[in-house]
Formats: sequence, C-alpha cells, structure tokens
Amino acid sequence: MIMPINDKKFLKQIFLEARTYHAWKDQEVKDTLLAEIYDLMKFGPTSTNCTPLRIIFVKSQAAKEILKPCLASGNVKQTMCAPVTAIFSYDTEFYEHLPFLAPHTNAKSWFEGKPDYIEKTAVLNSALQAAYFMIAARMKGLDCGPMSGFNQTKTNQAFFEDTPYKSLFLCNLGYGEPKDQHPRAPRFEFSEICDIR
Repeated sequence: MIMPINDKKFLKQIFLEARTYHAWKDQEVKDTLLAEIYDLMKFGPTSTNCTPLRIIFVKSQAAKEILKPCLASGNVKQTMCAPVTAIFSYDTEFYEHLPFLAPHTNAKSWFEGKPDYIEKTAVLNSALQAAYFMIAARMKGLDCGPMSGFNQTKTNQAFFEDTPYKSLFLCNLGYGEPKDQHPRAPRFEFSEICDIR
C-alpha cells in the first residue's frame, strides 16, 4: 500500500515553493542524475503504456549553438546559460513498440492507419510523461524552466530530421538562481475551476 506524503518539506520542494527559473547557477548537471530522473519518470502511467516521449538533453556548446536559432528571442539568454535543455518530443511511431510495452493485448492494431489518433495519443501522453519528468527532477533537487517559445519546425529539422519524432516543448534544467525573479503568479482556487458531481 502506498502511503500519502505528508512531509511539508517534500511538498514545498516539488510544488508549494518550486518555481520556474530563468537564471541559472554555473553548476554542472551530471549525466547520471539525468538517468536517475528518467528511471523515476518511466514508471508514470500512460495510456496502454504507450510511452511516446523521447528526449534530447542539450548540454554541449555545439548542441546549444544548433538549438539557438530555434529559440524565441526572449528565451535565448536563459537557455544558453542553462546547464541542460531538455527537448521533449514524441514518437509518431510509438505504436510499433506496443507488442513489447503492452504484451497483454494487440494494441498496435488500434493505431495502424489512423494518423489523427496516433498524433493525439502521442501528444497527450508525451506531455504527461514530460510533466512526470519535471516532478522527478524537482524531487532530485533540480529546478526547471519549461518553455513553449521556440520554433518547432526548425527544431525538428535540426534535431529530428529523418526520424519519426516531433518536438513538443523545451525545459531548461539546472540549479536555479532566484535573482530578478518575479513574485509568484496567482493560481485559481479549487472552487473556481473544479466541480464535484
């Protein structure tokens, strides 16, 4: 039985005091830490265990220079200074792996020849997995800076040409520097957007 988490410190680290960062300390994020985060994230549920998320971790200066022209102007500085930028993408041929990932049923046949269903499933579930990754990253002590401000077409050409992958969004990863950070923006209250029926 999984016990509920009541540790206030733990909840603060993941949700209550976690922020989106735009400035970063000059501190390395080790490859082994990224692998540890993935090894947590991979257990998050997806529909029929389809797991369509694919990730490129941009760390080297050479890779950053390839990514730079794909970025919206307001995201260039923070991304070039981040220790790591994750390119979260999705595999449009994820269903080819379903005989391995979902051996209990013939799930591959549900998707074959249905491009709209493939795209919808891939986008939804890869976004879900990317969110799991960011939560796991916070659990492991990293800060996150997710971004949608980039050119997907350019990114796909630069990083995913001749593959079935398509970029979804970017996320800078590292150890956040809180200088010049805006006050936390408001959130809706439960009663404003939730309905129990």
